[in-house]
Amino acid sequence: MQPGVVHQAHDVKTRRIGLIAAWGRYPIIVAEALQRQGYDTYCLGVKEHADEAALLPLVADFRWIGLGALGAAIRYFRRHQVQQATMAGKFHKRMLFHRWTWVKHLPDWTALRTFYPHMIGTHGDRKDDTLLSTLIGAFEKVGVRFLPATDFVPEILVKFSQLTHRAPSRAQRKDIEFGWRLAREMGRLDIGQSVVVKDRAILAVEAIEGTDECIRRAGLLCKDGGFTVVKLAKPQQDMRFDVPTIGIGTLESLAASGGRVLAIEAGKTIVVDEPQVIAMADRLGLAIVALDEATALAGPTDAETAA
Repeated sequence: MQPGVVHQAHDVKTRRIGLIAAWGRYPIIVAEALQRQGYDTYCLGVKEHADEAALLPLVADFRWIGLGALGAAIRYFRRHQVQQATMAGKFHKRMLFHRWTWVKHLPDWTALRTFYPHMIGTHGDRKDDTLLSTLIGAFEKVGVRFLPATDFVPEILVKFSQLTHRAPSRAQRKDIEFGWRLAREMGRLDIGQSVVVKDRAILAVEAIEGTDECIRRAGLLCKDGGFTVVKLAKPQQDMRFDVPTIGIGTLESLAASGGRVLAIEAGKTIVVDEPQVIAMADRLGLAIVALDEATALAGPTDAETAA
């Protein structure tokens, strides 16, 4: 089936869609796109993540849901005859390690049964791919199929280009090549998406804290600034969740910490509010490039080497 065909069906059940909305602007952009495309969107806003005020005018129904309320989420979609759904936004995974998190987000029986091996038992891990695949699998068992949110807003995936007026220098292109190899291996191990380097030395590696905190930590370690951030999709990236995303907040963290270059993967990275991101980067004198693997690993061009 060609992408988009499912979205043109006229059966009432296929014109309904579920949305699990987490943190950030991305869920709002997805909800706007679904509204334009004529969907009745039944939205579950993750507590302490979603922006209710922005989402309410865009959806047919909105309900808050705790991180542990998997059974309630399944019942909500089934009650509204939702057979397809998508998710968008960032989940603050570090909340799992906050004191009293599971009191505020009390797991129901379905969540306990589904996530027991990962959250209580010793047989499963808590990698992002593991937890999110388990979540989607629980929905699919009851007939709710998850689709990539980028199917509805394909234009949000960045295209191969130098986005900013400023280009990386020869030394920074070498750092991109060095960081790209590291970030790709980190992704293969499902550790994180971003690595920060300068002069082919590793300053910081993203783990559970997220990209912005990783960048800030690099700034504390490298007071001279001038470093490069490389952010990539995993080699095994499932486009239904955890797709690399940058936005205004990423640039604010980069500029405040002294970073100068951001390299991202073309076709597999979401740029939220791209025109505003580019304009801000140009004002700040930052360089942003969206590359493919071959170009990134080729290093500086002959022209750059001669410069």
